[in-house]
Formats: sequence, C-alpha cells, structure tokens
Amino acid sequence: MMHIAWLGKKSPFCGNVTYGLSTTEALRQRGHAVSFIHFDTPTPSLGRPEAGAGELDPPGGPEANPEVALPYLVKSQVYTIPSPGAQRELRESLERLRPDLVHASLTLSPLDFRLPDLCQQLGLPLVATFHPPFDAGLRNLTAGTQQLTYQLYAPSLAKFDRVIVFSELQAEVLVRLGVRRERLAVIPNGVDTDTWAPAAPGREPDLAQLRLRVGGRRVFLYMGRVATEKNVEALLKAWRLVRPQGCVLVIVGDGPLRSSLQSGTESDVIWWGYEASRARRVALLQLAEVFLLPSLVEGLSLALLEAMACGTACVATDAGADGEVLEGGAGIVISTQGVTTQLRTLLPVLRDQPVLTAELGRRARQRALERYTLTGNIDALERLYGELSPQPVAV
Repeated sequence: MMHIAWLGKKSPFCGNVTYGLSTTEALRQRGHAVSFIHFDTPTPSLGRPEAGAGELDPPGGPEANPEVALPYLVKSQVYTIPSPGAQRELRESLERLRPDLVHASLTLSPLDFRLPDLCQQLGLPLVATFHPPFDAGLRNLTAGTQQLTYQLYAPSLAKFDRVIVFSELQAEVLVRLGVRRERLAVIPNGVDTDTWAPAAPGREPDLAQLRLRVGGRRVFLYMGRVATEKNVEALLKAWRLVRPQGCVLVIVGDGPLRSSLQSGTESDVIWWGYEASRARRVALLQLAEVFLLPSLVEGLSLALLEAMACGTACVATDAGADGEVLEGGAGIVISTQGVTTQLRTLLPVLRDQPVLTAELGRRARQRALERYTLTGNIDALERLYGELSPQPVAV
C-alpha cells in the first residue's frame, strides 16, 4: 500500500472537487493512505473532511490520513490564487508527511507551475490530472479562451512525471502543444455505478416527494454550473421556443449567469439551485427522462457520466470528450454550433417518443458500465502509481 499526497480542491463545489473526493475515498477504501492538501483557512485540526463534503471517514482515521490547509488570497470554481506563504507550507508539509508520490489535481493556480521543481528537489514522483475543458475545433470564443489555458500550461506539464487526461482527443491537443506522448496517461473519469444507478424496484415512494415538486410532469434536466461555457442560455432559448406540453425543465446548479437567465414567471422551468445532497442528486437523475448538456467546452463531464449511469437518456454537445462518450448510439450528440436550433428540433421528438428515451437510457447505462466505472478508473490509477513508485501496489 502507498502513501499518496493528494493536492486538490474541497471547495467551492465543481467537477474538480467531485473528482478529488471520489478518487481519494476509493483509494482509501483499497487501503492506501491519502494526505489531502488543499487551499483552505488553516484551523487547529483538519483531520476530518469539511462539513457537507459527503466524504466517508477515511480508513485508519485522521492520524493515518492527515489534511493540510494551504492559505489563499482568492478561491473560486475556476482558479485559485495562493497566499505568499503557500509554497513554503506545501514544501514543509511534504517534508513532514514523506509520501511515496504526489498527485496534483490541478487547481489552475500559480502554484501548479512550481510543483515539478519542488517535487524534483524532494525526490518525489509527481502525477497531475489536467481538468480544463476544451473544444479541439476552436469553434467559438470560449473554446479559444480555453486553448490559451492549454498553451500556458503545456511547458509546465511537460515536466511532470505523468499527466492524466480524460480522452485521446485531449491528449492530442497537448501533444500538438509540445507535451511528449509518453508523459500522458489517458484515464477517463469514472463513477460509482452502484450509487449512480436506475431507481431500484420498490423505490417509487422515495421519488414521490420529487414528483410532487415537479407537479407530476416529465422532467428534462440540466445539472452543472450556470456559466458561459455551459451554454445554458442556448438551452433556455430552445425550451422557451418549444414549451413541451406536460414537461418541465429543471436546472440544478448555480453560477454567475443565474440571475440574468432566471425568470420568475415561467411555470415550466424550475431553478433548483445548488444541491449539496448526493442522494437527492441521484434521485433527480433517476426521475429525469432526459439529461441535457449544451456546453461550448468540456473536459469529460462527471455529471454526464452520472446521468448515464442512472439510465437517463442523454443529449450533449461534442465539446471535449463528451461526444466520444456518447458516440455509437449511447446518446444524442449535437454540435457546439447552433445549439438552440438543434435542441428546438430535438425537444419535441424526445417528448413524443418515450420509447426512444427509454432505449437511450438503457444504452447510456450500458456504456457507463463498459467504460466509465470508478473501479476501472482506480485500477488504472494504481497501475500508474506502480510504474512511478518503488512501493508495491496491490492491484
């Protein structure tokens, strides 16, 4: 078993947070010790997860799985600016913890660029997971902005021992920017397909309260940030043009564009807001007939994988790796260009063809089981750790 120093995020909620919490929990369940290093306000004791994080108590207790808080000046869903003393605190923590390996789930922080030199000085293998969304086609302004992020990071990523990306398409983008192919490891995101699963027989009473809240209507669901790159505005435009009878659009999540997009007069749009409860997020996906993801850029959406695992019919753009996930009939793939027009055509079809949505949901669940399980993700991660560390790893 290994001791892994995990450098990542625990707040504010985003895909990076979900990735870090689910991965470290799974590693601990397999017997590895994980020291979670993240940006937070230091407190006398950081041995337990943050309240509301939804993480289980780690095996071995806080002594075997210590946490380290790094001071910061600014922290958001997109980027983090560390305090001047954060690098020194990180170095001293690594010297004290003496892990076998450092895994950085990159937080888009200036500290990211200093990690290779720091770990080289300490003699520690260094793995990065590179999350930023992208669209290899550069078909919109948002995609161009994300391409600048990739260009900025590429020289530093070339110094990591390994860089985990979520798809071959993402790997190709980094190779074109100068990162050697042998430095890259394609390990797709994975979800716990026992937790994220269709509602079991007899669970209808558990969903009754949610059905009451949506007025018994058929649910079309968006779950994620309400931000420019997610293109929720295009989804809303299409919905308002079609107004599918007997259906409701439920938008789960929050973000900077919510106040400008939300209208208080729409009976067929429910602005759910941020949902902290994992059990309720699972239930919402189980209740939904269709999951919609109109993003302009993506990495590999965990929300999409969760919807697929729950057996929900999925419609997503071909941004990032999402199109690759749904290709071959596991869902409906649309272009990032003209999202409103495409959804205006699709929404009536999905409303009128419940047999189609049921079959798409079945295929989505099967695809998740074949390619995107958390078990498969952790298996690949352990093999990668074993290549970089002299410590034996049980696989």
